[in-house]
Amino acid sequence: MLQKLRDIFRPKPAPKLPSVPAGTRYYVVGDIHGRLDLYEAMIAAIEEDDRQAGPADTRIVLLGDLVDRGPDSAGVIARTRRWQQHAKVRVLAGNHEEMFLAAFERPEALRHFLKHGGRETVLSYGLSKKQFATLELDELFAKLPKLVPESEREYIASFETMVRAGDYVFVHAGIDPARPLDDQKRSDLLWIRERFLSHQGPLEKVVVHGHTIFDRVMDCGNRIGIDTGAFRSGVLTALVLEGDQRRIIQACSENGGPVEIFHGDRAR
Repeated sequence: MLQKLRDIFRPKPAPKLPSVPAGTRYYVVGDIHGRLDLYEAMIAAIEEDDRQAGPADTRIVLLGDLVDRGPDSAGVIARTRRWQQHAKVRVLAGNHEEMFLAAFERPEALRHFLKHGGRETVLSYGLSKKQFATLELDELFAKLPKLVPESEREYIASFETMVRAGDYVFVHAGIDPARPLDDQKRSDLLWIRERFLSHQGPLEKVVVHGHTIFDRVMDCGNRIGIDTGAFRSGVLTALVLEGDQRRIIQACSENGGPVEIFHGDRAR
């Protein structure tokens, strides 16, 4: 009888925390949107953090939306390609990369792209504001393939849609909660919002995502949103995962001022 009572009142073991595979360290970077200044600072901060943290199988995942809205999308793409030459950097496709590539297919897609931050992307590939202002839509459509080389478009088209790491999965926008991970639609991985964001039950893995802007890192247990709106807030966020531990690195620039780096277990 006493043993039964002890069993009833014995503290329950703490639930197992989600983790990435042993020996790995993941740096997951939110939507960059052409903010090369914040991105350069984040790269330097990640590389310094990785050195100080000690040996690991270090992997970097960019959650997509490298382009549009901010002033230097072309520079962000070029810097990513250079980073991949000496680091394990995987890049996810965002809905803005999808709009960018669609802009080469038909003028109406180009019109849509320009309304959603594409103007800044086109300018970053060497077209002046004065030249841009003089071009009709059809003229810009004809000129676009000369501004953005085919090799660049092929590189952007090669971006992935999902990366898995232990108990985590990394995607741009989210997942359809009603479908298993192996049966997700590309359109949902790049565009989904409400059906994913409003889901409160457990998911197959903890989903780390961008796409939807929050004032701070949004940890809801079943998902973690790390898009802190770099292009307008001046805050670019990276989530660091090692074992079952999480921490945050942020590159911040107020009103276009110098970029500062903040470290911690929660967002600034």
